[in-house]
This record gives sequence, C-alpha cells and structure tokens, in this order.
Amino acid sequence: MNASHPTKIGIIGTGNIGTVHLQQFSKLADRCEITAVADTNMPLAAKRAQEFGVPHVAPSAEALIHRDDVEAVIIGVPNQHHADIAIEALRAGKHVLLEKPMSLNADTARSIYAAAKNSKQVLMIAHQMRFESVPMQIKAMVDRGELGRIYTAKTGWYRRKGIPGWGTWFTRMDQSGGGPLIDIGVHMLDLALYLMGNPKPVSVFGATYAEFGPRRQGIGTWGTPDWNGIYDVEDLATGMIKMDDGSSLTLEVSWAVHMDTDNSPFIHLMGSDGGACYRGSEGKLLHEKFDRPIESRICRPEDDEGERERLSKHFLDCVQHGVTPISSALTGLTNNLVLDAMYESSRTGHEVKLDWEL
Repeated sequence: MNASHPTKIGIIGTGNIGTVHLQQFSKLADRCEITAVADTNMPLAAKRAQEFGVPHVAPSAEALIHRDDVEAVIIGVPNQHHADIAIEALRAGKHVLLEKPMSLNADTARSIYAAAKNSKQVLMIAHQMRFESVPMQIKAMVDRGELGRIYTAKTGWYRRKGIPGWGTWFTRMDQSGGGPLIDIGVHMLDLALYLMGNPKPVSVFGATYAEFGPRRQGIGTWGTPDWNGIYDVEDLATGMIKMDDGSSLTLEVSWAVHMDTDNSPFIHLMGSDGGACYRGSEGKLLHEKFDRPIESRICRPEDDEGERERLSKHFLDCVQHGVTPISSALTGLTNNLVLDAMYESSRTGHEVKLDWEL
C-alpha cells in the first residue's frame, strides 16, 4: 500500500474486456503505469502493447505475475482460468482486479476467497454496474433510509436475440460455467444484492431453459461463432432467492427469448416507505404523499465520467490508500453460491439451501 508512486499494473487478457481496462487505466497515468500485458494470443498482446505504449509483453500469465515491475494484476480472461490466475497472483503478493464472475463455480470461488483471506493484498471483483451513476444515486437513497425496509426486489436482463460466440467458450458449461445466468445474470444479482443492503442469501429456487441455442437460433453479434463447437448452456434462467432477513429477490435473464423487450437491464426495489427502479441509464424514486403516488426521475449527469473510470479509480484507491473494495471477495463468492444453487435447483426441481461454510 503505497501512494507515493504510480502503481505498476499488468493486464492478463487483451481481448475485448482487456482492451477496456487498457483504455481506462491509460487515462490515469498520474496514478498508475501499465508495465506489461499477456495473452495466449501473442500477436494480439503485442498489438495492444504497441497501441497503448506498454513496454513489455509477457510470454504467459505466470511470467507476468512474477515480474518485479508488476504490483497489481488485472485479469480479463475466460471464466475457467479465473481461479488459477487469481490465486497465483495473490500468493505472489500482487493486488488483483478480477473480471466477473469471480469464478467458474462456487468451489473454485471458495479457493479464491481463501487465498484472498490469507493474503494482505487487495482482491476486487470488476462489477462495473455498481459504479454506474443511477445505481449509485439509488444506493445513497437506500443508505439514507428513504425507502424504509426493502422487503422484496425484482431484477433481470432480457436479450431477445443475443447469444454470444455460439460454439466458443461462451456457450460451453465446462469453460464458462453457464449461459446468460452467469454472464449477465451475475451483474444483476450482484447489483440487486448491493442495493438491497447486502442481505445474506439462504435459499434458492430456480429453473433454466435452452430453447434457442441448441437449434442455433437467437444468435447475437458479440463474438465470432464456431459452428464446429458446442452449446450446452441455458439461454434463459429464472429464480427466486430468499434472504436471512426475510426479504426476497426475483432474478430473470435471457440471451434469447420471444418477448417484447428493449434489452435493458432493470431493477425494482420495493420498500416499506418507498420504491426505486433502474432501467438502462435512468431511474425513478417512488413514494406516496397526500394519499397520492408520486415519482421522481433519477438521471445520469451529462458530464458523468462513466462507471468504468470510477471502477478503475476505486481499485487504485484500494491499492494505494487501503480503501475496502465495495465488490470484495465475499461478494464474488456470494454470487457464485447463488448461481450454483440456481443451476442445482433447476436440475433437481427442488429448493436449494446455500452452504455458507467457508
């Protein structure tokens, strides 16, 4: 923890999400320096290094982690590699910013959590939606008690035709951990729990469906399909999560569905004294006054710096000033526990109680 010099950063994964991190941390040159990148696609890593003026291209993730000129590691690789890379980085004394989901499943997430607990380093999960302007405003209202007790919430993200990278790691259970539930559902689960005040999930009932992917329908524009690959994940998931304080959360997500939807993520918080909703870049605060329902718009400022820049600054605050990450190892593990329970509930047809033995 040293704010006297720029933090030296290494980025593992130079694809779409890695490039986002390169763009954001390059803007913060007064606080950090990107010293190395790594990717299994070496030509791509070399191209990104040239584009962003990064001096070193490491031959592997392991080589990057053990460089003396790397103090913090950003991991933006397929889900199946999250645990091995994050654990090695933490054990090597590096701070870690890990892309969502925390891991492929709850078992490997537990391993990352244990490594973080035994380390003095920062582990932060890159849930950028926590840093969006409208959710941040709603969170401030919740913390001030304007909604009273939030007793239930509903969240989701319906994509009508958005299956990514058919046949690639995106659509393979052994490499991604699931379909839209672990891809975009984890965002909505994480944000909803955060806005609700981080209640502890205790049981889950869920169902998943694969009506489009196996027939090669519902294909989106993200990623390049591999028609020789496989599709063994869901394309829609729905479930209810019960909390230890009696509150509940309904979660519904899809990559493909015949439904009238604008493809925007949404959250509805229902409190004893008021409610709040978030959809896309806008939100509403809902109350009753003089026996009439009233609502107030919540808007994103025109000069908003953006959620990714705030996320990057928060990570540097954690590394340089000892700030506790708002998306910590425990929040990442919580998400994986709930996601695993939803898949298990769908498989068995029964409610699943979460195992909180850490």
